[in-house]
Amino acid sequence: MIFENVDCVSFYVDNLDNGLEFYKNSLGLKLIWRSDIACGLGMTNDITEVVITTNKVPSVQFKVPNVIDVIPEITKAGGKITYGPFDIDIGKCAVVSDPWGNEYCILDMTKGMYQTDDKGFVTGVS
Repeated sequence: MIFENVDCVSFYVDNLDNGLEFYKNSLGLKLIWRSDIACGLGMTNDITEVVITTNKVPSVQFKVPNVIDVIPEITKAGGKITYGPFDIDIGKCAVVSDPWGNEYCILDMTKGMYQTDDKGFVTGVS
């Protein structure tokens, strides 16, 4: 099995502070990390994040052990690589589509996890 879990579900917001007001303050999600363009919010079980972002990206992102290693499996099964692979802060990412045109991201954490300050702002990766 190449998918470890749903890493996150992303939602576009026009302003991160407004998005935090809705998802964190009103709906009770907890802030895990924040950058200039996105915030990761946690749920009770801390497995899948809700990411609010000012960039429009595919809304579902699956965590895989290693993006480079699973791309041949996806294409052999009939999927396509729409974009990537490309580097992200924590590892690699690629946008893929299934045979019916459904797009999603695959990502790995081969570089580590975000490190944050006491306000949740990303300070590095370890």
